[in-house]
Amino acid sequence: MDDNYFMKQALLEAQQAFTQEEIPVGAVVVYNGRIIARGHNLTETLTDVTAHAEMQAITAAANTMGGKYLKDCTLYVTLEPCVMCAGALGWSQITRVVYGASDEKRGYSKFAPQALHPKTEVVSGIMAEECLQLMKDFFAKRR
Repeated sequence: MDDNYFMKQALLEAQQAFTQEEIPVGAVVVYNGRIIARGHNLTETLTDVTAHAEMQAITAAANTMGGKYLKDCTLYVTLEPCVMCAGALGWSQITRVVYGASDEKRGYSKFAPQALHPKTEVVSGIMAEECLQLMKDFFAKRR
């Protein structure tokens, strides 16, 4: 299992969000080669602006790990995290963040590139085209 495998799992979460008429962002957290948490956007369903895919996955992973730190974990997310999510990931001290499509308008790297923990490794562009296409399809459907 590699980054592409886990990004495909995050894409499945994003597809669930799409089906629920949520912005199609999905995330999974991996520890020791297995998925310990999943999440997708639920901002409309929960009427909660903080219910991003990453936040759902961080909370579920912390519950599974039995603590607030996600050391030795990797988050796979279909879209570059926003500043809020990057801040939460920074506090979690997650070891690695892998994202698909960049978010030119709201991505953390534009507004708060230091938000993640200094030791967090970031990998971008994994299955970026597939992740971006799902977003394009969603917004085309809404217009």
